[in-house]
Amino acid sequence: MSDTLVHTDHSHHGYITDKDKYLNRLKRIEGQARGIHKMVEDEKYCIDILTQISALTSALEAVAVGLLDDHLRHCVVDAARLGGEEADAKITEATQAIARLVR
Repeated sequence: MSDTLVHTDHSHHGYITDKDKYLNRLKRIEGQARGIHKMVEDEKYCIDILTQISALTSALEAVAVGLLDDHLRHCVVDAARLGGEEADAKITEATQAIARLVR
């Protein structure tokens, strides 16, 4: 099987019920990134910038873990119920996503 999986069209994704929550979090993350940009522009203290980068990284990781959880609870579980190649593909896809997150 190749590293690129075919994504089937779903009527909705697992995160759809929390879409607004994710969008709000991502807006805050965008603001944090702009703040870090301004800190560098303004030549702020290195450690203060690194502290903000750490906070930004944690915020992105929290979004990623939430999306992964939703994916496992919805897309993977639905595919597993059907079984067969779709289930295998979804499990492989989730495993690869987890591997990318822990690098």
